[in-house]
Amino acid sequence: VYMLRKYSNSKISSAGHRFYVCSLSSKTIVYKGQFNTKQLWQYYKDLQSPDFSTHVAIVHSRFSTNTFPSWERAHPHRMLAHNGEINTLRGNVNYMRSREGVMTSEYYGEKLPNLYPVIEPEMSDSGALDNVLEFLYNAGGRSIPEAVCNLIPEAWQNDSMMDADKKAYYRWSAYSLEPWDGPALVTFSDGRYTGAVLDRNGLRPARYYVTEDDVMYMSSEVGVADVPDESVLRKGRLKPGGMLLVDTKRQRVVEDVDLKHELAGLRPIDQWISEQSLYNDDRRLPLFGFTNETTLMLLIPMISNEKEALGSMGNDAPLACLSSYNPLLFEYFKQLFAQVTNPPIDPFRESVVMTLECPIGPEANILEPSAKQCRRLWLRHPILSLHDMEVLRSMNYRGMRTKELDMCYPQTKDLNALEARLNQLCEEAEKAIVRENYSFVLLSDRKAGQDFIPVPSLAAIGAVHQYLVEKKLRLQCGLLLESAEPREVHHLCTVLGFGADAVCPYLV
Repeated sequence: VYMLRKYSNSKISSAGHRFYVCSLSSKTIVYKGQFNTKQLWQYYKDLQSPDFSTHVAIVHSRFSTNTFPSWERAHPHRMLAHNGEINTLRGNVNYMRSREGVMTSEYYGEKLPNLYPVIEPEMSDSGALDNVLEFLYNAGGRSIPEAVCNLIPEAWQNDSMMDADKKAYYRWSAYSLEPWDGPALVTFSDGRYTGAVLDRNGLRPARYYVTEDDVMYMSSEVGVADVPDESVLRKGRLKPGGMLLVDTKRQRVVEDVDLKHELAGLRPIDQWISEQSLYNDDRRLPLFGFTNETTLMLLIPMISNEKEALGSMGNDAPLACLSSYNPLLFEYFKQLFAQVTNPPIDPFRESVVMTLECPIGPEANILEPSAKQCRRLWLRHPILSLHDMEVLRSMNYRGMRTKELDMCYPQTKDLNALEARLNQLCEEAEKAIVRENYSFVLLSDRKAGQDFIPVPSLAAIGAVHQYLVEKKLRLQCGLLLESAEPREVHHLCTVLGFGADAVCPYLV
């Protein structure tokens, strides 16, 4: 049934027709539209029937915020409803599309491509998350609580009090899937399990009551349902990364601690990680090269005060597009980020929630949990030292090898030489992955000099990344950058944002 719906949606929509199936399930049914709550009950006659009964209901009424309103984008979606926004959406969508080139399924076999694209076109952030959740549930063999935990994990890297098995489970999950980060409160159901999860930032409210007649109410605010105080047996609020879960089959509330302990014991994850994982524990911070101005304004205050220099928000520098001094390509871009959060991120929350740790290298099939998913290199941070770079360059361990591609091209008066070299880099990267079976592709401009001109590192990394995404090859390799160009934090953020897994700024 799931394949029928996905295949028909893909074919009919690609033919230019507006087509969307709200639900096609024997366990749940979705009623939604561009209504207020009163109009919804009047439109769907089912809801007015005294014979209509259910043991679970998810209701979400909201205005469209980040997308144009439509019936398809109305809440709830097929498996979830969502309050908030997914700030990592663009990367999540790109990487899920890339996974379509590496996934296999014993159950679906050669018919697996009929489920693609996993994320349907023109979906909102909530709709995209819903697409991935139901894909992991239907094609990946995960229960809905586990799929939600994989997509919206706790902040685990810096939690010294977390159980070791639970932390190992989240590490295994991070090898396979990047988090969908909010701020977000997500409610979900597959008919048996009904629950809610708060993302690890914990910036959306979620409160619940359990009453003496065995009914649970959960809402983003207190007072949505009129519940007499004397009937309340238990009440509380969701904590960051915490999950509220009801198992209607076993007729009980599943505690977050018990759920995570159960998930951690499903597979021999400790063995997988110890046997397959490569781990970089080098904590040295790279040294950055600065101009005189940045040395005085950034480097000296950091050395003196042991923290980043203070400054006001905003940037009064001239626009790069109006400059006649050939600014670096980085200067043409500004970062997209949540400048204001409510409530504000404090340093204690930051140390627990935020991290630079990341797995890099080829990804395995996410539909069939196995030890192969741990066969990646785990970095403390995506900035590589000179020693790290040399280790990766010469690596030949467990079949993992690195292909180095020269980002430079001969000095010439041909105005098309830069574009030609970019195209060659893309084709060379594809060849290294498909024909030569390399695990990492390294773009380097070390050969730049009097006779060779380096391709701007941001252009090179962005072109190769997008080319591999289009070819569905991006997750079959790790993409490394070795360049003399990046020398400020903003420079490093841009190359990482445009597709690099790790960067070695070798002149700083």
